[in-house]
Amino acid sequence: MSLPAAAVAAALSPAAALRRAFPWLIATLIAVHACMAVTRVAASLWVLHQGYGEWTVGALLSLFALAPIALSLWAGRLADQHGFHRPVGIGVLLALSGALVAFAFQQLWAIALSCLLCGGAISVAAVALQREAGLMANDPSELKRIFSWVALGPALSNALAPVAAGLLIDHVSFRAAFALALVLPLLSWALACKVPRHAPKPQSQAQRRRAAWDLLRLPALRNLLLLNVALSACWDAHMFVVPVVGHAQGLSASGIGLVLGSFAVAATVVRLAIVRWAQHLDELKAVRGAMLLATATLLVYNWLPGTLGMMAGSALLGLALGSVQPMVLALLHHVTPSDRHGQALGLRMLVTNCGTVAMPLGFGLLAAATVAAAPMWLMAGTLVLAQWPAKALRGRL
Repeated sequence: MSLPAAAVAAALSPAAALRRAFPWLIATLIAVHACMAVTRVAASLWVLHQGYGEWTVGALLSLFALAPIALSLWAGRLADQHGFHRPVGIGVLLALSGALVAFAFQQLWAIALSCLLCGGAISVAAVALQREAGLMANDPSELKRIFSWVALGPALSNALAPVAAGLLIDHVSFRAAFALALVLPLLSWALACKVPRHAPKPQSQAQRRRAAWDLLRLPALRNLLLLNVALSACWDAHMFVVPVVGHAQGLSASGIGLVLGSFAVAATVVRLAIVRWAQHLDELKAVRGAMLLATATLLVYNWLPGTLGMMAGSALLGLALGSVQPMVLALLHHVTPSDRHGQALGLRMLVTNCGTVAMPLGFGLLAAATVAAAPMWLMAGTLVLAQWPAKALRGRL
């Protein structure tokens, strides 16, 4: 007779029990991220279907990053003090509320509120998930391997969720897509409950009072955050341009979902490759190589023909940008104190989302004033400039 999961976890050491629960951790991340991914695609296509312009799409995408600006530092502190389940539970409640609003009220204000709440949900949950995953690593190469698996969560949800949302929109209704988003947070909490509970080491009063901003005194962390912002903005540019260009070219919702899905599939493949060859990779060299590939692809994306051409371009961007997150998370754990990893992850989430709020709105204005592909050209230039902090970071490692 097999022992219950709780009895097995109790018989193991805390670290061993945590590693045993790693698949549940990844599954939790996939489910909670898929809620945001479904909402993001459905919201973008809904406003275009209703006749709103590119500026409105950019504004909605910006809302996904607005709540994390307020919540990320608090989420990092919460994770350092209380561990995994409390912040994940808060994230699930936010995602559930956002999906319910979009499902119940098919109006612009409801769609906007849904984007805001779902964005806040993933920020609170992801900080705790990433911190928990970092506790499982015993050496630097294992950090890269673990964070590649962690990065597979969003990649898999981005591969499946846009396609599922597009099919539901085309063959059922927008409300059906939002119904899918409503189920996913409930699934994520059921999966999170399978991760063993363990209390972090108690922090002194002085440790609890330390502000995350103090970490910016570390030059290596500052340069790493600059790289992260630039690369995240490229991701946002792709997410903005694909629905707009696809809609202008007459692609169906399913076709646009396939283009977005090809990006996510490529990101998944490259992260699986990192899992296999993590011990042979230099984190910073991998990041700089990804920047070069992304720069070239962003420059030519506008001239790629039809659905297949856009799928190929998105796949190349997926290979480049998908390789970055495991490397950045591994580097972050190298350059920050171990008892402040939650705060460092929250700070990374904050600065990333500050850019994500401004960028889609700016992309919408830029595309409306020039051409739809202009945001991608802007990001290509940004990546050229980002090679300077990457070079400076090498001297700090």
